[in-house]
Amino acid sequence: MTKLAPLITGFLRDYMPRQRGYSPQSCETYAFSFKLLFDFAAKRLGSRPSRLTIEDLDAPMIVAFLAHLEQERGNGASTRNLRLAAIKTFMRYVEHKVPAALEQIGRVHAIPAKRHDQKLIRHLTMEEVRAILNAPDLATRSGVRDRAMMHLCFAGGLRVSELISVLTENLSLQHGASVTIRGKGRKERCLPLWKDTARDLRAWLSVRGAVRVPELFVNAQDEPMTRAGFEYVLDKHVGKAAETCTSLRHRSVSPHQLRRSCAVIMLQATHDIRKVALWLGHADIRTTEVYLRMDPSEKLEAVEAVVPPELRRGRFKAPDALIASLLSDLEAPA
Repeated sequence: MTKLAPLITGFLRDYMPRQRGYSPQSCETYAFSFKLLFDFAAKRLGSRPSRLTIEDLDAPMIVAFLAHLEQERGNGASTRNLRLAAIKTFMRYVEHKVPAALEQIGRVHAIPAKRHDQKLIRHLTMEEVRAILNAPDLATRSGVRDRAMMHLCFAGGLRVSELISVLTENLSLQHGASVTIRGKGRKERCLPLWKDTARDLRAWLSVRGAVRVPELFVNAQDEPMTRAGFEYVLDKHVGKAAETCTSLRHRSVSPHQLRRSCAVIMLQATHDIRKVALWLGHADIRTTEVYLRMDPSEKLEAVEAVVPPELRRGRFKAPDALIASLLSDLEAPA
């Protein structure tokens, strides 16, 4: 039996960051996937995660884990497929370390990704965004921070990982304010800032004070803001904004919806999907095309640009037999 602990340690600490050059955010995402898997496997086997072996992660165990994600954790098929992709990447690493497990690993690789419906993504209207951004109390330090943080997330169309990793040194508030973002695949992009966004960021810097960390946004303990911390902040202000904006009531707003809302508004303003892809930091423009499906104005322009066929017009004339049958129905006793 091959112990699992040294394999996963080598995978996350050496193979991914050093040999493959994965970013810390990617390593963190993979680590969370394996945390869920090991917790599930240990509970199912009545053991502890530190005592698991590679033989415990066979195909039936992985299939049961994927079902657990959907049925008990409420994850969608896309999240299920992401967890499966992380597991298969780890199994390819194990192939070279434990040749005796090749047959078992082959069965795991044979587990197919799940097809799923691609529904229209949800986003916020400008009125809803305005209500959320106006919710923080600007008379407090945390309120100034929350406004600046949510405003930058929306205006820049940032992922949560990008937002919380913005460094103070990468923010320029001089003439032509801009911020440098490091996104997926370690690709950097420089985004100009709206005047209102720059104003909120200046307000935050004026009360941020001297902190030890280089990150722009910090929590109450002056430690770097976390993903969970930002989700809590957003959820709190969405609840407050719902008091005045009825469309936000009983609605769950994720941080990614701020990013999507920025993309939709930018597409409506520019009508150029390439500019939206550059702004969001998409490596493949096909990823951005999802916003074309949800924007009716783009389809309306296509409809108006097409010359419809000229059809012969006419009027329907009911035959005498039909008129007679209708009259007989009306004269029939009830």
